Amino acid sequence: MTRTETYQPRVKRRACTHRIRGVDYAVSEWGNPDAPLLVYLHGWADTGSTFQFVVDQLEESWRVVAPDWRGFGRSDCACTSYWFPDYLADLQALLDIYSPEQPVRLIGHSMGGNVASLYAGSMPERVQALINIEGFGLKDSDPADAPQRYREWLLAQASESRFARYADFDALAFRIRKRSPGMSAAAADFVAREWATREPDGQVRLRADPRHRLPSPILYRRAEAKACWRATTAEVLLISGSRRSFASDYSGDPDELYPEAARVTIDDAGHMPHFEAPAALAAAIDDFCRLPL
Repeated sequence: MTRTETYQPRVKRRACTHRIRGVDYAVSEWGNPDAPLLVYLHGWADTGSTFQFVVDQLEESWRVVAPDWRGFGRSDCACTSYWFPDYLADLQALLDIYSPEQPVRLIGHSMGGNVASLYAGSMPERVQALINIEGFGLKDSDPADAPQRYREWLLAQASESRFARYADFDALAFRIRKRSPGMSAAAADFVAREWATREPDGQVRLRADPRHRLPSPILYRRAEAKACWRATTAEVLLISGSRRSFASDYSGDPDELYPEAARVTIDDAGHMPHFEAPAALAAAIDDFCRLPL
């Protein structure tokens, strides 16, 4: 890939690290530290830094903060397992750093949207606005599956899980564009270099703990998630891509989350609108967050 195909950010990103609950959390920051705050939570296997495309398209002056979740990106974690409640507790600690007294505008994509939704219902006084991008829960589990799920988790402890490796960044960028065909080659190259690092043997590996791939022993109970959704007091915006994705296939109807929520569909985008349509996503965020709350 030539240098002319490398994405050039418009807004300079600042990288910092905070010690949060035993993890050195990598956090990306953009904008004036005195500007109104937006907190962005990325999805599974993504990083906070790839929100760069959306930050570059925002019209309003915002301070944007985006952590890499524990065990993803540059947030290394000596964890043996990853539990969903840890993400909520990590978020709480992050907000104690960036907005200890004022409720925040919280944006979450996919897994990050599910974390944000659970947090907004559990700690409603900490969230004034919630933007959920393709993070509308999971398909409900059958309690009868519990023995098999525990068995799968126990047997997996003895196995060595790993993410795929790639010959070079171009190969990973090709894979990224295949899943998000609306991306430019330059954007895919940028994401590949944020997601991965080059090994001494020349191969490229993802900056993600492969233990994230282990099956969870805990069944998803949609009724519990819905209880958190109902307890939310923040203003809510639900954002979906116009192309049906695996998330919409297993999440059910997003209308059941918040019947009074505002809704936006991003044209020409699937599950990753921040990759495929960052300008449209930025416009939706600007329009919603500039409203009086």
